[in-house]
Amino acid sequence: MKYLKAAAMLTLVLLLTGIRLPVATAQQGPQSQPSETVAKPKKTVPAETTTDTDQPPIPSQYKKDKEVPTNLPTFHSDVTAVQVEVSVLDNKGNFIPNIPKEKFRVLEDNVPQQISTFSTNADAPMTIAMVIEFNNLFQRYWSRGWQETLMASYGFVQTLKPEDYLAIVAFDMRPEILSDFTTDRMKTQEALQRMRIPGFSESNMFDAVVDTVQRMGNIEGRKAILLIATGRDTFSKLTFDKARKAIQEGGVPIYAISILQAFRIMADQYMGANQRMDFLQADNEMNTFARETGGKSFFPRFPGEYPGIFQNISQALRNQYSLAYHPSNQAKDGKFRKIKVELVNPENGEELRIVDEKHKPIKYSVIAKGGYTAPREVE
Repeated sequence: MKYLKAAAMLTLVLLLTGIRLPVATAQQGPQSQPSETVAKPKKTVPAETTTDTDQPPIPSQYKKDKEVPTNLPTFHSDVTAVQVEVSVLDNKGNFIPNIPKEKFRVLEDNVPQQISTFSTNADAPMTIAMVIEFNNLFQRYWSRGWQETLMASYGFVQTLKPEDYLAIVAFDMRPEILSDFTTDRMKTQEALQRMRIPGFSESNMFDAVVDTVQRMGNIEGRKAILLIATGRDTFSKLTFDKARKAIQEGGVPIYAISILQAFRIMADQYMGANQRMDFLQADNEMNTFARETGGKSFFPRFPGEYPGIFQNISQALRNQYSLAYHPSNQAKDGKFRKIKVELVNPENGEELRIVDEKHKPIKYSVIAKGGYTAPREVE
């Protein structure tokens, strides 16, 4: 039995690092069936035609059957305001409330901007898409870790309020919308329960995340993506650089949770330097997506960390300062512009000093998206 476990672990390491091993036809046959449903997502029913009288109006025009060209910017030519969601957290990850508007400073390409709107409505409904990697490569050989991750995902759903919208998207070769944005938690549970038998062994994470970001482009209000994945990408149509640019343009905060850490601890003795580098690259890609969109990334090593992570994400999503400004640079050049949000003392312009009830200084961090792509003049 010891040798069988070692052989299975070694096989998984080889598969994760790109070395293909033959798989019995009997295993491939039934698992290839889901390919038809993955390729053809269901049509979305517009909010105004829904028959569920108990469900509040959906906060946007969300249409899955509408193709969004990847070369178009998020901000349209007739839109000049830039929206920025900001979280201010102490060194323990707790949200720092009651910071007034005049303490915030927004820089665009190092040029101070005039904040036009400011709000802290923590009760506003949120729209979240859970994008979950579900493929035959990881789940097949590390089923226990996957089941723990899936069960923990139910915990995140429990942190949502009844009026929050949630969609479930699973991906392997292609993203499949298992449940559209809804406040019906029964539909959400049914979608999560569908992830039992994985199909393909591919993990096209870049394509799946960008597709979800673009589909959420017209959604107004607070929105975010919860990405639960290994961070590895096999052969997406988009490269990392192109995916990164599209995600920056989309402006949807990404909260990334790696589900590969526990396996890495188990398989470390079988891995060489190249394999370890692949995993570090996967971590870096997930961290980059989160950091540049104003989200956060998490790399849990044990299942017991999941409840705290989901509470942390829920708190970050619920407790945000919503800022908007009209850029001083009105050029429609299609260029990327960097955004930096700071807390300052308006009297002297120096970094704001925050203290606790004992007047001791608090270390804090300001989390916001790193920029946006300006609109391009239509010729």
